[in-house]
This record gives sequence, structure tokens and C-alpha cells, in this order.
Amino acid sequence: MKLSYEGLKDTTAWKQANIALPAYQPQQVAEATEQAPIWLHFGAGNIFRGYVARLQQELLNQGLAEKGIWAADTFDFDIIDKIYRPSDSLTLLVGLKPDGQLDKQVIASVTKGLRASRDFAEDWAALERAFTSPSLQMVSFTITEKGYALKNMQGEFLPVAMQDFEQGPQQCAHAMSVVTALLYKRFQAGGVPVAMVSMDNCSHNGEKLKQGICTVAEKWLEKGFVTAEFVGWLQDETAVSFPWSMIDKITPRPADVVQQTLAADGVEEMQPIVTSRNTFIAPFVNAELPEYLVIEDRFPNGRPALEKAGVYFTDRQTVNDTERMKVTTCLNPLHTALAVYGCLLGYTSIAAEMQDAQLKALVEKIGYQEGLPVVVDPEILSPKAFLKEVLEQRLPNPYIPDAPQRIATDTSQKVSIRFGETIKAYAANPALNVADLTYIPLALAGWLRYLLAVDDQGEPMVCSNDPMLETMQAQLAQVQFGKPETVDDRLNAVLSNTTVFGCDLMKMGLGEKIKTMLREMVQGKGTVRATLKKYLPET
Repeated sequence: MKLSYEGLKDTTAWKQANIALPAYQPQQVAEATEQAPIWLHFGAGNIFRGYVARLQQELLNQGLAEKGIWAADTFDFDIIDKIYRPSDSLTLLVGLKPDGQLDKQVIASVTKGLRASRDFAEDWAALERAFTSPSLQMVSFTITEKGYALKNMQGEFLPVAMQDFEQGPQQCAHAMSVVTALLYKRFQAGGVPVAMVSMDNCSHNGEKLKQGICTVAEKWLEKGFVTAEFVGWLQDETAVSFPWSMIDKITPRPADVVQQTLAADGVEEMQPIVTSRNTFIAPFVNAELPEYLVIEDRFPNGRPALEKAGVYFTDRQTVNDTERMKVTTCLNPLHTALAVYGCLLGYTSIAAEMQDAQLKALVEKIGYQEGLPVVVDPEILSPKAFLKEVLEQRLPNPYIPDAPQRIATDTSQKVSIRFGETIKAYAANPALNVADLTYIPLALAGWLRYLLAVDDQGEPMVCSNDPMLETMQAQLAQVQFGKPETVDDRLNAVLSNTTVFGCDLMKMGLGEKIKTMLREMVQGKGTVRATLKKYLPET
């Protein structure tokens, strides 16, 4: 039982292992896609393989589509060489149910994996062929938010971007430059409309993608590499659209228990690898079952009928509202609260934290009690139902191997949105009082306590990567474990930082409350737990 076109021919063995096979002929779909590709995707990792590709598989299974997807990667070519090509671009998708049952199926909708670089002539030729094909309807992306960035945190262009600006479309390396060069080929071939669809988990993702591509094009125009008409074409949303989207599905790193189960089923060569770019990836993808994809419906050259596979198509405002619902209330703030307290209390699993009475109560109160009164309601999804699923099914799922240490990464970049927006919404609502907030301030105090790099037992603790880590720790340097009196007015400057918190917590009237909570948590061993019990006494 090998994951390949040849290996799928013994259908009996796969069925005996309860692994669902495609209800179509994968090689026929691959041939049809080769003739006239309709969908190209950049970012060949797990969220694509475990979610986006499965959407097209559902259409193929239902007879609602005839073609698959080509996948390309601009960053990690080992994924293509070592995962895609040995398995004919097939993926074994394993859904992780909360009861421990596994939902297994082979995804065959991806028919080609490509290395998006001119260093690979055959792959580049295939990419140009796709972009110059009138049949191409959409180009989608899951390249992470960093994949769109042309500048560093100081606002300076990255060296790779500067080099691309100088060398032009014939010699480029950054993802935005590569895509712009391919779009220039499409423009030169007649400029048939196309949708450029970011599916990355970041706010206003379509806007970020458009800004990146247009910046490259404008720099190339200055150097004479492209024409003004090309730049105008990119900026014409009837020719090249950049729909916004909201995506939500957890596809964690490959789990040992899943690999062992597949091996016991008789599936060969499922071992994960670590690529030269440090990606931990396997021929299989394990993922939670809940999933959401909401896309602005602007596709000037048509699109697959993905609504038949569960995708929500709507307008830009609704996409934005859905994203805000998730990020400011129903998921992300809960994740951050669990992350910082989980690290302080020695947890290595989010699911295990949800068995902790105080931590479970904390996120329930942040969500239901403090978040829902000011939640942005997108109307296509119920915020309360979404929150209930997060708290009762998703976070407690012991088979989703997600760790607070991973989620604590880059917290300084997140708190302004995840908590600051709710605080500002309270301040803007005359029927509500910011001073009534308790659990969001407790989460923020927990983050400041976490930054001291000392756990609740008084032992040194490694903080996760964060671009503001050194700066924040320097500003908190006077706060000492075991000396609550060191939490004094010198902290006011930190709590007034509107860039970090999204608002001035001192002016909002929450600063003193947060300082009090922090004082309580630095008194000595076990005082983080004692503080949680104080503010969550009923648990």
C-alpha cells in the first residue's frame, strides 16, 4: 500500500484499512488538468493539502468538476521533491475526531507539484503555461503572512526584494516577485482575467497580496522592465481581482500516533521528514474536522463551485466581519490566554489545559462573558455557536497536538487585535463599562508575568520567539519574582503603549487592575495558580 497512482490500484487493501479512495480516476483528472489548468496554488504545505485540496476533491467526487489543482512552492523545494513527487502529488488526509477515531482518505485533486523558480526550467515552463492559459480561473495562496512581506519591521525593503527590483522579471526570488513575473506573462499573452486569492490566516489578506504584487510591478516600471499598461491591468479589479478571505482549520505537525496507525494499516513510507528549510512534513496530513473558509465572491474568469463543498461566498465586509469575529472574540484571544498561562503552569498541550478548571473557566469567561457582548456578528455564522464549538470540541480535542509554546510565538504582535479591539469596543459603547472587564486584564497580566521568563514554580522558563521580546523584557526588567513591590508606576509606560495593546490601558482605567494582578502573580511559588483561583473562585 504505497501512496501513488500505481499503489491505489489495489483498492481492496485500502478499503480494508478504512481509507476512502477518490470516486474518480485521478490520472484522467491529471490529464485534463494538464490540457487546460483552472487552478494554481502557491504554498504546498499542510493547510493546503489538508483543507483547500480536499474542497476540490469533493467537487470531483460529486462530478461537479473535471480538473484538479497544480501546487507550487516558492520557499521550500524539498516539499515538492521529497513529498509530492514520490507520491504522484497524492496526500493521505487523516481527520482527528475528539473521540480518537480517525477519518482517513486519499486526496488526489492535486495533480502536479512545482518548484516556483527559474532554476528549474521545466517547472518554470509549466508555471508560465498555466499563467498564459485562458482557462486559468484562480491562483490561491497559503504562504503565511511573512510570504507577502517585502519590508522588514523597520519599514526597509528586504535585500531579496531589492535584488528583485534591480534584476527584473527574468531573475527574481521573492514570492511576490515570482508571481508578478508570471502575471506579466499572462498580461503579454492577452490579459485574460484571473482571481488572485490569498487564503492565509491574516487580516485583509487580499489587500496584502495586491500591495505586494503592485509594489513589485511599480518598481519594475521605474526600471523599465514592464509597461505602465501592465501596472494598470493589475490595478483593474475586473481584470485581476484580489478577493479577501477568512480561513480557519488547525493542521498541526504530523503526529507519531497517526504515523503508527497508518503503518499498522499497512500503508508504507509515511515517515515525516525535516526539509532543508526546517519544515517538518509527512506524506500524510493530520487535521481537526471543524473548518471554515469564507471568500469574497469576485472571480472575473469564473471559479469552481466550491460552495458545494462548504465554502461561504459573500461580500468583502462580511469576510472582514467573520475574520474579526474569530480573531477578536471567538478563537484567537482564547488561544493567547491559554498559551501564556499554559507555559507558566508547565503545560505542553492546549487540550490538557482545557481539563484545568481555572484555565477552562478563564477562556469561557473571556469568550462568553466579555467577548460576546461586543462581538462583530458576520450573520453568515453564529458567533455563539462558533465559540461553543471552539470551547467544547476544538480546544479540548486531545488528538490535536498543539502546544501553548507554539501559540505563544509573536504574542506582542497579536494582543492589540485579540484583546485591544474588545477593550475599545467597551469604551465606545455607552451601555458598557471598561472597568467591568476582569478576565481580559487577567490574560494581559498573565502575558506580562510570562515575559519575566520564570514559571510558577520559580524556575527559569524559555519564552517563545517574538520580535518585541527583548524590548518588552527590558521594559519589565525592574519587576522581580518574589518582590511584588517592584510592580510599581514604572510599569505605566508599558501599559500605555498603544502599539502593543491597541489602546492606552492606563487611560482606559485597566492599568491599575493589571498591575494588581501582576503583583499577585510575582509574590512567589504557586502564586500564578493562586491568582487564577482568586479571580475564578467558583471553579
